[in-house]
Amino acid sequence: MTWRAAALLAAGALTLPAWPSPLAGVAVMTVAVLLLLAVDLALAAPLRALTAQRTGDPSVRLGGTATVTLHLGNASGRPLRAQVRDAWVPSAGAQPDVPTTRLVHVAAGEVITLTSRLTPTRRGDRPTAELTVRSFGPLGLAFRQRAGRPRTPPWTLRVLPRFDSRRHLPEKLARLRLIAGTQVGHGRGPGTEFDTLREYVSGDDVRSVDWRASARIAEVLVRTWRPERDRRLVCVVDTGRTSAVRLGDEPRLDASIDAALLLTALAARAGDRVDVLAADVVPRASVGGAERPAQWSRLAHALAPLQPALVETDFRLIAGELLRRHRPRSLVVLLTALEPGALGEGLLPVLPRLAARHRVVVAAAQDPVLTALTTEPPRRAADAYAAAAAWRTLAERDHLTAALARHDVTVVDVTAARLAPALADTYLHLKSTAQL
Repeated sequence: MTWRAAALLAAGALTLPAWPSPLAGVAVMTVAVLLLLAVDLALAAPLRALTAQRTGDPSVRLGGTATVTLHLGNASGRPLRAQVRDAWVPSAGAQPDVPTTRLVHVAAGEVITLTSRLTPTRRGDRPTAELTVRSFGPLGLAFRQRAGRPRTPPWTLRVLPRFDSRRHLPEKLARLRLIAGTQVGHGRGPGTEFDTLREYVSGDDVRSVDWRASARIAEVLVRTWRPERDRRLVCVVDTGRTSAVRLGDEPRLDASIDAALLLTALAARAGDRVDVLAADVVPRASVGGAERPAQWSRLAHALAPLQPALVETDFRLIAGELLRRHRPRSLVVLLTALEPGALGEGLLPVLPRLAARHRVVVAAAQDPVLTALTTEPPRRAADAYAAAAAWRTLAERDHLTAALARHDVTVVDVTAARLAPALADTYLHLKSTAQL
């Protein structure tokens, strides 16, 4: 019963004093209202005759807006007057063009479109919740509503990573072209693959002079080199408990994914072969051949639904997977946290085998809470204890960094905002010095 029926009952109650018998008046009024309700309910469009389908954007980048359209059809012989609520999970940020309080009208045999604009607030898959249709009669006194009618059409919007670090890509590509020698600069980048011979100019390294070729043409010629192409790069994203730590507004895992995307895009342009592995106690995602342009979108889709798992990462598993899958020498980039407990007990025991075959880089985003505790003066006794704990953690992290360096592991330890460009700089440095 709607508010219209309630108002009708209230209006009838005002006429009770005019009846000879109040009981007779109540009976007549009740029968009349029930009759109107039954007639109105009978004339409402049946829910079993409604059809629902969806079309729209299957994916959107975090921070963007997607459009999903609901096609509601009325296959009955009666016109449909209804309130429609197309519910999504809260993090989908759904904003329907037609408010749920407004009635929609669908003639018999017709189909209408109801559009929802989604601005997600979290990365990952955002599914629909439930479709609810409330079919009113022509008088608006009664309605039909039943769970599961019509059936909620399935739709899942995949929210891709924000990839804020893509703004650094043009500058890193310019440096890459300079290293490769395709762009004029103050000097040609070093490398180990022979490129061409050219005449000597002032400033060239005399060690690059090709004396045999120079003797044949009576001019001084120098060899030019180019960095190696078709190198192997394996990017490992740690999805264990340390990846759940929030660094500002986002967890550490999001900073790792952003850095992995920038590094993959840069390495693909450099002609290197890229594989990406996400794991904790089990592999969560694995993408091979991400250097091909068509595969980069597949990489973003594979990393999008990753969420931190509150378990201790099994570095023995990760090392075993790397040694089993990647036998040729590769650059292994491990995106994790410089936590003495996790890396000291998990990674260091298996690091000698891994570093003996591959070039290893450990990249970690710093926790701003530790920085704040060690830079701000304590105001209370509790703050002094917290600052002392933070200093001890930083000291243990320094010892861990030194232990990693003894195995010839490069450590990138910067803030979350600097992680992606700093890791890209490390890759370019290793490539320019032929250390891949």
